[in-house]
Amino acid sequence: MIVITTPTGGIGRQVLNNLLDSAPEHGEQLRVIVRDAAKLSDAVRDRVDIVQGSHGDPDVIDRAFDGADAVFWLAPPNPHAKSIDATYSGFTQAAARAFVPHGISHVVGVSALGRGTAAAGRAGLVTASLAMDDLIGSSGVAYRALANAGFMDNMLRQVASIRDNGVFTNTDLPDRKAPLIATRDIARTAAGLLLDRSWSGVGSVPLIGPEDLSQNDVARITGEVLGTSVRYERQRLEELAAQLRAFGMGEAMVHGMVDMMRAKDEGVDDGIQRTPESAGWTTYRQWCEEVLKPAILGGESRSAA
Repeated sequence: MIVITTPTGGIGRQVLNNLLDSAPEHGEQLRVIVRDAAKLSDAVRDRVDIVQGSHGDPDVIDRAFDGADAVFWLAPPNPHAKSIDATYSGFTQAAARAFVPHGISHVVGVSALGRGTAAAGRAGLVTASLAMDDLIGSSGVAYRALANAGFMDNMLRQVASIRDNGVFTNTDLPDRKAPLIATRDIARTAAGLLLDRSWSGVGSVPLIGPEDLSQNDVARITGEVLGTSVRYERQRLEELAAQLRAFGMGEAMVHGMVDMMRAKDEGVDDGIQRTPESAGWTTYRQWCEEVLKPAILGGESRSAA
């Protein structure tokens, strides 16, 4: 049995859909941990075992892991956490203690690039993600951390600005090229690892997308797909911090986000060799055609988290 956390989130939902398509032919049963089961569709509820609650809760973990042998792990965002470590390693403590006693043999988790880089120790949310990987890896399970580049899907947060003003913002240097990955490729990779558990030990799986793009490249491609002018405006880190505070985010997470974005400009995502395994399947242009453009034409604005 495979346990899926965050089954209604941007990545977890796609992992679940991939597994629903493929698990029966592998003889796999599926169980989800979800805070609000009403957010699952009727079709999904009929095909999975449901444990309601938070996967940071030891009692919920005990019920969910009973009889299971594999887990998809994603620590959910917590904008009001007292520390970034509480959001990642702290939230994961109960599961890490329970994996081996419950017979969980394989875990696939969502993490970040940066291990071994000079910036990794001061990269905010990235640093906390890597510490979470160390915690899971030390628990005794076989573990694969999906070490992800920046998400193409984060552009969905700027649908209204692109549609109404032809502008999107980020904190990157305009011409600095960096990798981008589609969340659907992360989900596809996770599902494949969960279904074929022939791997062992602890390691990471870099996912960096098919090409490195600058923010100016992203603007050009987005404009070409939409048939309109789109431009990039660089946001200062101080402006990002003020924006996050205005959204109600606590200081720990504000600093974690700002430190992560600073580290990305310092190269925390760089240096990974692009291979067929790390490149995924989706180019940014393809993602624009199939995801961003319909969202803009439909007037939709949402988060990729």
